Amino acid sequence: MKPRILMLITAMTLFAALAIPPELAAQKQTTHFRHYKLIDIGTFSGPQSYLNIPPNSYAPVLNNRGSVAGSADTSTTDPFPNFCFNEDCFVSHAFRWHNGIRADLGTLDGGASSAAFWISASGLTVGISQNGETDPLIPGFPEFRAVLWRNGGITDLGTLQGGHESAANAVNSRGQVAGLFQNTIPDPFCMLAPGFCPTQTRAFRWQDGVMEDLGTLGGPDAMALLINERGQIVGDSYTNSTPSAYCANNIGFPLTTGAFIWENGDMKNLGNFGGTCTFAFDLNNRGQVIGASTLAGDQAQHPFLWERDLMKDLGTFGGNVGNAIAINNAGEIAGWANLPDQIPHAFLWKNGTMTDLGTVDGDPCSIGFSINATGQVVGISVPGCDFNNESTFRAFLWEHGGPMIDLNTLIPPGSSVHLSTPATINDRGEITGLGILPNGDVHVFLLIPCGVGNEGCESDVASGTTTARGNSTMTVAQRLTIRRMMAGPRTRLARIPGLRLPRN
Repeated sequence: MKPRILMLITAMTLFAALAIPPELAAQKQTTHFRHYKLIDIGTFSGPQSYLNIPPNSYAPVLNNRGSVAGSADTSTTDPFPNFCFNEDCFVSHAFRWHNGIRADLGTLDGGASSAAFWISASGLTVGISQNGETDPLIPGFPEFRAVLWRNGGITDLGTLQGGHESAANAVNSRGQVAGLFQNTIPDPFCMLAPGFCPTQTRAFRWQDGVMEDLGTLGGPDAMALLINERGQIVGDSYTNSTPSAYCANNIGFPLTTGAFIWENGDMKNLGNFGGTCTFAFDLNNRGQVIGASTLAGDQAQHPFLWERDLMKDLGTFGGNVGNAIAINNAGEIAGWANLPDQIPHAFLWKNGTMTDLGTVDGDPCSIGFSINATGQVVGISVPGCDFNNESTFRAFLWEHGGPMIDLNTLIPPGSSVHLSTPATINDRGEITGLGILPNGDVHVFLLIPCGVGNEGCESDVASGTTTARGNSTMTVAQRLTIRRMMAGPRTRLARIPGLRLPRN
């Protein structure tokens, strides 16, 4: 199979939770399910659009201003057929959508494709862009660079140590960026894409034009995945050069892996539960970190909450495996944990108690993806636990005692979009995610609450958007041709280690 750049790159992203507004705190007691206006964000003349639903950490792709960051297809085929940017081999451009306007964020000069991974509270957006060069260490492979989009322009954040690739995974409102770069030191265990990239992966922080290597926890590689408004950075790192069969088989990292938090020049190991595989998944503005860690012997993986140098085991529903996916600033956590029969159910962890959120209409499996300041949770409910068939996924909403509701029942009837995979719910209750059209194409959707009934919702079903061109350096023909980007539902959830679904 030909390598797909997006598959190689979606090992990156992060989440900076926002403070709970006073007016939203008053909504905590809401018990009814509202209906939603459905907006189809569309594409750049191509068939599909995408969001960052990544493998290694949570990523906010919708902020509290209602802005969405993602990417969309053009009609132009990828100029690098041996190393397509996405599995459909079309050119893709990053976009930012706000108030009905979908802006083409463009690419670096000479580059064909770009992708947005994260949007900050203030609207700063980061991701990657091809730069028109090829990597001399991988003949024919198009280089990509970490980029920051702000003030209508694109900034190349560069690389360090002579490397040819970098990726920006997270940004806060102060313009501090966290991500990864490749150096030129040979490494068969390259963290970004083991077995493909030939050199070490290293974590970076970028601020005011300066990129710095954050170091590692003792092993050869590290990647920065998350940043909060305080400037704390969280990511994963090899801790030594000892192989970890569990990490290799379930996460994709061949060596013993730990999670770190970096602050003011100091990288701290979050610890572990005795096993060889620990990874971080989200970070809030209080400095709380969540993720999962294997127990001694690597026969079980439990979700954790790290705070003030202590790693707390959140447990499971009696099974062996679970993962904490998203945390809000109140310390409430959404994720999934296995039942005694090893079937995963979505959970809400709050004040020391893990609540089983159930499933939709008797489905056996569910996964919690995102939680907002008011404690609303979105995720997927999966008939037959078939994580290889995203067309059957049902996006769900759970709030304040349940029951879990299929979001497809809360949009106006007659919609041609099946809501399969929600990505982020913001503190206004807006939801963005990925939906599937009748022909199988994937489009980004945005749901906006519009009341208890359907009033005011109907006319906005699958509404189109106006395209506003940003400062793209591409030709008109290129700009009219973009292709899907962030491995969305098309990247099977079983292949998204972010969910950490065991392969055995």
